[in-house]
Amino acid sequence: MTPAIGFVGLGIMGKPMARNLMKAGYSLTIYNRSRSAMDELAAEGAEPAGSSMEVAERTDIFIAMVPDSPDSEDVVIGPKGALKGAKAGSVIIDMSSIAPLTSQKLAAEAARIGVEMLDAPVSGGEPAAISGNLAIMVGGKQEVLDRCRPILDVMGASVVRVGDVGAGNTVKLANQIIVAANIEAVGEAFVLAQKAGIDPELVFQAIRSGLAGSTVMEAKVPMIMDRNFNPGFRIRLHQKDLHNALLTGKELGVPLPVTGLVQQMIGALMNQGKGENDHSGIVNFIEALAMTEVSKE
Repeated sequence: MTPAIGFVGLGIMGKPMARNLMKAGYSLTIYNRSRSAMDELAAEGAEPAGSSMEVAERTDIFIAMVPDSPDSEDVVIGPKGALKGAKAGSVIIDMSSIAPLTSQKLAAEAARIGVEMLDAPVSGGEPAAISGNLAIMVGGKQEVLDRCRPILDVMGASVVRVGDVGAGNTVKLANQIIVAANIEAVGEAFVLAQKAGIDPELVFQAIRSGLAGSTVMEAKVPMIMDRNFNPGFRIRLHQKDLHNALLTGKELGVPLPVTGLVQQMIGALMNQGKGENDHSGIVNFIEALAMTEVSKE
């Protein structure tokens, strides 16, 4: 029997993920704080609900895709959260990028009423959310993942269990450290080349197939050269992820010096009102110091 799925959080990432589930034939009950995204998916066949609790009452698998730890807490254990309506034996899949300790706290609360939980954050940004090619890092029981894998396979090209609940978000923090540091390094390199008078398009073509080439470079350098900072993943959300990484590093006794430096750069960009821009805009910090803008000739 095909499970009824609930989906809460229809933002840049959540809406295309929910849409892919509908395209795959799943019955979807949805809730979002802003009504416009709900109305859009309702017009395509989703059933709107008035709260996370109501979504959980109607479904077997409850998926959350919200911005931060407090949002996940509100959606799962808040006054109108999923656990107020969830049935024993149902599953909560929190695909938000949050602090690992928060994931563990929510899973413990869910277990009290017989509800299973996976933390399953994603990587790949809006393009991968639209295409269904996200990388999904899963923390939780293997048998729960086995039950939910057909659903996750609709949204992701890669679904890997990395440990118990909380491990998914720990791996996501590792991912976000690498992405942020990579964007910052790309920014330094391309600003240097631009200041030297070299066409950044030629730099891109010259180095993309070598050891410096990366998925980050392929995705972000064209955006930087086109001065397109429309958000696929917002700067303010990357700051949140690096903040959680630094807190986790402190808890574990792991120094993260480069992570701290890049987080400070992002903080400066937020003070400049650029928090809603795509995180490729990390380059703007280096550009401002060098008084040089990376762009095609």
